[in-house]
Amino acid sequence: MNSIIDKIAEKLTPIAGKLGQNRYLAVLRDAFMLAFPLTMFGSIVVVINNLPFFSSDTQGLLNGLFGNGQNATMSIMTLFVSFGIGYYLTHSYEEDGVFGGVVALASFLILTPFNFTTAEGAEVSGALSLDRLGAKGMFVGMIGAFIATEIYVRIKKKGITIKMPEGVPDAVSRSFASLIPAIATLTIFNLLNALVNGAFETNLHDVVYTMIQQPLVGLGSGLPATLIALFLTQILWFFGLHGQIIINSVMDPIWQTLALDNLDAFNAGNELPHIITKSFMDTFTVGLGGTGMTLIVVVIMAFVMKSRQMKDLGRLAMGPGIFNVNEPVIFGMPVVLNASIAIPWIITPLIVATVNYFAMYLNIVPRPTGVIVPWTMPVFFSGMMATSSIMGGVLQLVDLLIIGTIWYPFLKALDNVYVRQAAEVEAEAIEA
Repeated sequence: MNSIIDKIAEKLTPIAGKLGQNRYLAVLRDAFMLAFPLTMFGSIVVVINNLPFFSSDTQGLLNGLFGNGQNATMSIMTLFVSFGIGYYLTHSYEEDGVFGGVVALASFLILTPFNFTTAEGAEVSGALSLDRLGAKGMFVGMIGAFIATEIYVRIKKKGITIKMPEGVPDAVSRSFASLIPAIATLTIFNLLNALVNGAFETNLHDVVYTMIQQPLVGLGSGLPATLIALFLTQILWFFGLHGQIIINSVMDPIWQTLALDNLDAFNAGNELPHIITKSFMDTFTVGLGGTGMTLIVVVIMAFVMKSRQMKDLGRLAMGPGIFNVNEPVIFGMPVVLNASIAIPWIITPLIVATVNYFAMYLNIVPRPTGVIVPWTMPVFFSGMMATSSIMGGVLQLVDLLIIGTIWYPFLKALDNVYVRQAAEVEAEAIEA
């Protein structure tokens, strides 16, 4: 096993090193880490507000009282990431990062429509929709921030600025120095937004959203379609885009209909017609620790790995992970553009979903009854509730074993790197 782990580390470490030295990937990593404390707070609020033993009335009351804890953090994460990209990218060019950050943030907001349609069909203008500011708008926010910052920095590097005389307060001088580059950058983005709105009568958010959705329209409800949906979800998350929001917007109507068919059959005492349903996806994919099925991953990190970095992140993410909130892992490890864990992140859900499908196809485990189980319900209990059988919970435990087996070599390889880096830092400190 050690030789296999060493071979994996030998192959993956140089790749991870090259990725870590890339300016843009490093900026993206730092921007997500900027949002990490806010994500952790939002995760705690989500867990508390959606504890499975609370009644719907209690959950509604808690969300009304404490929902802004989530709205002000996880729900508007793109704002923090956009600012972080602008800040760190500008700083990497040895320019004033704060102004680069606010220009990147403003550029993203220029591309964001200030209107939306409610669930009842009412048009609301002069307001921002939370989904545009959160994970759904992440791709536009990231790309927009990188482009805006590059434009801003290049103009400033050319010396097209207003220079104030000596004696002017530093804050005033810095502000005027950024004035022309900021105005030029925001003007370009305003013209781009006007072009898209005027020529195509849409916005860049919807253009990106539609382009990703279109290939998914023809997907069906069988195992191949499910594996494609899971694969795309993991790939999109790997590149920093909330895969579930994008993929589920297409697949949820299909999965919900299949769940209702099963529920009708269950209530009538008939054989359940479908395996893949909304209950299957919520309970036997997301219900194993969130997107990517990371509950057992954080347990291994907390209690098996040796590096302080792994242990601390694992213990920190374990609480939310029990209730299937795993943003702390996604943005704390991070998963985004992390080549060292790309393989288990992508293939694990595909393997586990296939195992679960055939376990139900062969009638080893009952099919989901169509009951919608709260997505925050802990593992084992959610499996029993979804299938109305203890075998559903047992299958989830088997899933955890499979997930841990796939992830362990990659976690160990990454852990060895962290241990070696810590030893080198300690040795340098002793020599100093």
